[in-house]
Amino acid sequence: MINEALRLIRVFHDLKQVELADRLGISKSHISEIEKGSKTPSLDLIEKYSTTFKLPISAIMFFAEELPNAKAGEKVRSKIAGKVIDILRFVESKADAEDAA
Repeated sequence: MINEALRLIRVFHDLKQVELADRLGISKSHISEIEKGSKTPSLDLIEKYSTTFKLPISAIMFFAEELPNAKAGEKVRSKIAGKVIDILRFVESKADAEDAA
């Protein structure tokens, strides 16, 4: 889920992967792998996102994956995070539709 949150943060700020890679000092392919979920972002990279987009680290970490033996509170947090991602995807699709019109 954090991979999708990081992608949506980038899209919200109207940045291409290559532009964000330049800002973060990493390769475009690394951004792509993180956004696809094939790599997990390091805490250092999350801190760079936090600084770049002026977001608290805790706001980004809210979208970290659910642990297998999570307590009830963690499961609720995960459900809420999933719903926030769904809302952001909806907003993204509306913006894409307006751009295409």
